[in-house]
Amino acid sequence: MSAVAEQIDFGDARGLTDLSTFIGRARVAVPDGAIRLQVPGRGLLVVTVAVLEGSGLLGDGTVLGLRAVRIRDATPGIDATVTFASITDRLARHRGTETTLSVPPTTVSPPWAGLTPPREGWERVGALDAADVRSAAEHGIAEVAEGTPAGAGGAAVTALRRRVWGAMTRTVPPIASGLAFGAHVLGFLEDGEPTVVATCGRWTRLTTSRGHVLVR
Repeated sequence: MSAVAEQIDFGDARGLTDLSTFIGRARVAVPDGAIRLQVPGRGLLVVTVAVLEGSGLLGDGTVLGLRAVRIRDATPGIDATVTFASITDRLARHRGTETTLSVPPTTVSPPWAGLTPPREGWERVGALDAADVRSAAEHGIAEVAEGTPAGAGGAAVTALRRRVWGAMTRTVPPIASGLAFGAHVLGFLEDGEPTVVATCGRWTRLTTSRGHVLVR
């Protein structure tokens, strides 16, 4: 007998549209990436993607994008990491009035999926203007593009990206440039809205009304 598919009911068709948009933005950074879907409690879905993958056993330099979404209902205890391709395929089949997503049965295990940011203990250290964060991201994107010669090997490109996105911005407070990149590429920045910076142990978090970007 086949297992019953896990279901997430967003309660509104716009929830599926928003999820599709979020994945589309994340794929700009990691075309062949994955998304983690967690239902930690009734009425709440946490979606996480990695816009930059770190290195080493502790995943240093990993940049995660996270959104907490209110939902109507879901199969209890969902915690699945699935490829962008598999869930995009599911979303493409939905008609405009459907509100429920069937979670793809085949899961993946990227290293970043084992990282769980703390839920408590965060300390606010300042706030940044969205325009300054966007500027830092655009500067880094240009630096990566200009520093990647034609025919550059994968190892060289990876090293360049880690150097650029691991560098601290000139903002006050300074943040890892990768946080700015994540907030920019995921569409979390809104002109005129401050972005709150907080820390907890090895983690730093950038928060707007649209979501969180975290680095460790």
